[in-house]
Amino acid sequence: MSPLVQGLVTILIGVGGCVGYFYLSNLVLDRVIFPARGPDPGRNISRANAVRPWLFLFPAMAALGLYLVYPVVGSFWRSLFDRDGDEFIGAGNYASLAADETFRTAVFNNLLWVLVVPAAATFIGLVSAQLTDRLRWGNLAKSMIFMPMAISFVGASLIWKFVYANEADIGLINAIRAALGADNPVDVLQIPFWNNFFLMMVLIWIQTGFAMVILSAALRGIPEETVEAAIIDGANPFQIFFRIKVPQIMGTIVVVWTTITILVLKVFDIVYTMTGGNFGTQILPSYMMGYMFRDDGRATAVAFVIMVLVLPVMVWNIRQARKELR
Repeated sequence: MSPLVQGLVTILIGVGGCVGYFYLSNLVLDRVIFPARGPDPGRNISRANAVRPWLFLFPAMAALGLYLVYPVVGSFWRSLFDRDGDEFIGAGNYASLAADETFRTAVFNNLLWVLVVPAAATFIGLVSAQLTDRLRWGNLAKSMIFMPMAISFVGASLIWKFVYANEADIGLINAIRAALGADNPVDVLQIPFWNNFFLMMVLIWIQTGFAMVILSAALRGIPEETVEAAIIDGANPFQIFFRIKVPQIMGTIVVVWTTITILVLKVFDIVYTMTGGNFGTQILPSYMMGYMFRDDGRATAVAFVIMVLVLPVMVWNIRQARKELR
């Protein structure tokens, strides 16, 4: 069977299966389980209407249970066994992680990423959105700022690896240093602690365009009356921006910040491509990949730690979204 025919058959089976499920489930609900007849048909109709939403939710809940809940529970259970999966060791893998200096370094670096990248990308994106909206050629500027979003993390990492190259003929940083009179080139990716910030620049460069587009739309939704009133009251441009506009789009800023935060906790490609986790740049996802094919128990323990770190951010984001809807 050709790929085209296979795709069409899959679509027909999927769509037909969904339509058939909803039609038959409603038919059974209305005619067999709670038929609109008998001594109290109104009560049966009310019961059927109470159950009907769950019929529509069931496929999504089943898929989430199969592809989300089951893997989470399975991963946690697997993290309680040794590297071969034969011997139950309880919290042994987690105790080994806590005693591992490399793991502690990875956690510290992850915290640095979480503190720096979302704040920097959101702030630069917010400023870019404000400035480009005031330019005649703002759409062109937005396109150029947003362009890195179309580049994969690996591709962006290779681009910045050339920027950081320790040769003055290739690396931009060393070319600038050579122009200023420095004799010896330096490999910034091997400078302890500070090399983490050079890696963060790659993700900030990529995510600034995302933040700019979302925040630009939010800024355009601010009522002009509030801005005009502030101008009449004598507010300067900085006061208008930080005291009038920013508070009105704070909900959007929070959503952008949390979205980038969740992405940061899962980033792997940049570190793996540029340093491989060496020179003190290890983060949790790259640390997990180091054990993936030689110690499955410890790797799943790290994966569960990452999930626990992401969970509070997601819960807080959901609560903020609910507040916006109220």
